[in-house]
Amino acid sequence: MANYDLTPRIAPNLDRHLVFPLLEFLQERQLYPEEELLKAKIDLLNKTNMVDYAMDIHKSLYHTDDVPQEMVDRRVEVVARLKALEEAAAPLVTFLQNEDKVQELRADKQYNIQMLNDRYQLFASPLNQVQNRIWLMHWSLFIFFNHDNGKTQIIDLFNQDKYLNAIQTNAPHLLRYLATAFIVNKRRRPQFKDFIKVIQQEQYSYKDPITEFLACVYVNYDFDGAQKKMREVLAEKLNLSYEEAERWIVNLIRTSKLDAKIDSKSGTVVMEPNYPNVYEQLIDHTKALSGRTYKLVGQLLEQAPAPAVAR
Repeated sequence: MANYDLTPRIAPNLDRHLVFPLLEFLQERQLYPEEELLKAKIDLLNKTNMVDYAMDIHKSLYHTDDVPQEMVDRRVEVVARLKALEEAAAPLVTFLQNEDKVQELRADKQYNIQMLNDRYQLFASPLNQVQNRIWLMHWSLFIFFNHDNGKTQIIDLFNQDKYLNAIQTNAPHLLRYLATAFIVNKRRRPQFKDFIKVIQQEQYSYKDPITEFLACVYVNYDFDGAQKKMREVLAEKLNLSYEEAERWIVNLIRTSKLDAKIDSKSGTVVMEPNYPNVYEQLIDHTKALSGRTYKLVGQLLEQAPAPAVAR
């Protein structure tokens, strides 16, 4: 399972305090040596404000009550930095706590962005905005996969054009989580077809057993390969027994509107690819072009400067 561990790829896009639960998970699963993970925790915490916790782990790892002087010095530095940050954020905090000031915000998004940026220099360049979206998606994993409706909400966020573009550009490993959400969620089936196209486009830059499973079923129609991937990791990741996972894949095929025949005696699936005719392809492309044009116009209007208000 360590072969598919995404921690090294996810960690650079998280704050250090969010990486810590990942190390806790790896320690619980015993995917790596205990001593190696404890040292990684200390190295991680030494560069955060959680210095006291790093001291406790150091004492536990080396069985001593003493801590290095650099940890003591770091603690003094952290306390001073926290005070400086409180002072720097004070004007914005004061603004948000003042009801009269908050009333200056409008329904006009561009006006609010410009006003807050002029006063507090809050917003970044387009390139930084892409990176911020990637960070947001990584951080949101902790919420979405621990919320009752999280599997629906992760699709609603990740599947937006600007977020999906960020995934394809710099974080294709997030496709694993979006694929999992689609698999266990029946409410977003209309969006599933477009997502399969993304899986197909990105299979050369990123793949794992979950994305390969979807590619086998919906792109290559390779059900033997799908069963292999299911045995490899999928059933375990979805908390299904192998028999339950087999029933699930049969139901998935039945509801996918594909021309498939299930041979229960041999335990195989025989399928004929269903190629859309030229007219259906033309209609699909026309609908997609219309939707993209609408979104492009909306983005241009958002970026247009707000008209000056007469005084």
